[in-house]
Amino acid sequence: MMRIISKHEEFNIKDKTAIAIGKFDGIHLGHRELLSRIVDKKKDGLKSVIFTFDPSPEEFFMGKKMPQLFTRDEKRRAFEKLGIDILVEFPLNEVTAATHPEDFVRRILVKELGAKFIAAGSDVSFGDKGKGDSALLESLKDELDYELCIIDKVQVDGEEVSSTRVRNAVADGEMLLTERLLGDKYSVSGTVQQGNRIGRTIGVPTVNIHPEMYKLLPPYGVYSSIVVIDGAEYKGMTNIGRKPTISEKERVGVETYIYDFDEDVYGKFIEVRLGAFVRPEMKFDSIDALKAQIKQDLKNSYES
Repeated sequence: MMRIISKHEEFNIKDKTAIAIGKFDGIHLGHRELLSRIVDKKKDGLKSVIFTFDPSPEEFFMGKKMPQLFTRDEKRRAFEKLGIDILVEFPLNEVTAATHPEDFVRRILVKELGAKFIAAGSDVSFGDKGKGDSALLESLKDELDYELCIIDKVQVDGEEVSSTRVRNAVADGEMLLTERLLGDKYSVSGTVQQGNRIGRTIGVPTVNIHPEMYKLLPPYGVYSSIVVIDGAEYKGMTNIGRKPTISEKERVGVETYIYDFDEDVYGKFIEVRLGAFVRPEMKFDSIDALKAQIKQDLKNSYES
């Protein structure tokens, strides 16, 4: 089980470690390259450590809550799935944000967290006013006896992969591009909630989850999907939105029909992995019209 460290007084790792530093707000292809480098070092007896910031630097310094590609829980699950031993969520506050960059490397990364290998992106920044960078890491590596790996930006279609680019792809509903940038399908997860059961009355029972407030969602509409329940994957069709045909007051929800599935999953945690866009959200004049459209959607989604 992955260990999570979120308090500075817990910064006392006894093992020698391979550390990747970054915001990791999207876990895209660039982040995955960093992760692969530290996981590979496990064969040399080093513990793999992710070092990230909580809250994010943007949120702390700019007071701006960014739409989240991964919620905190989703990020933790993803790191554990990728083989990370320890996740350090460095608590950003007025004191820690003012840490001298060299002290950040000497005391925090090397002395407290046991770094013998450090991986970071070419644009890495840390310490007071973000003055710590890859050049500082390079200048200290021989004295502090750690190996350094600086990763250049990964490109897809001739453009750099970044969390901003991923956010734009999700916001535009380009789920297949999003998958290419992330190296995995974009997902929404949560505990299955009791719905209004309209789907069951028209022969299309669904499972419903309500995403966290700041979770970034693609445009409202219907998507093909893969649903993960208890580790098993099922083909699905997902509607994201407010279901305007049912009520004008519906909260935003993620509602999924699972093909060839008829189990009670209320209260269970599920992950909905989004695929191709099928159609935008629509308001129908009647439940019968909605039912007819869903029937067509199920065919289109299954074939996509």
